[in-house]
Amino acid sequence: MLVDIDEVKEYLRVDHEDEDNLLLNLICSAEQLCCDVLRVDELPTDNGVVRSAVYYAVGYLYENRGPAADTVDLTNMLKSLLSSSRKEVF
Repeated sequence: MLVDIDEVKEYLRVDHEDEDNLLLNLICSAEQLCCDVLRVDELPTDNGVVRSAVYYAVGYLYENRGPAADTVDLTNMLKSLLSSSRKEVF
């Protein structure tokens, strides 16, 4: 994982362990979304913009659980954030 659960909990200001499994799942989902947008198999580990995009995606998914989540909006934001690193093709 590019970001760990402690970093995400600090970013989200979560100070309990009740949702650790949820957060781990959201981290995996966020990283996969970023991989898909970047068109890569693995996220680069030395790119601050990519880390920020993962944090943003985790936060968005955490705050918009269930049917309220607008994945088109999330994907468009990730495309905007990651456009400079995005590959033209897989």
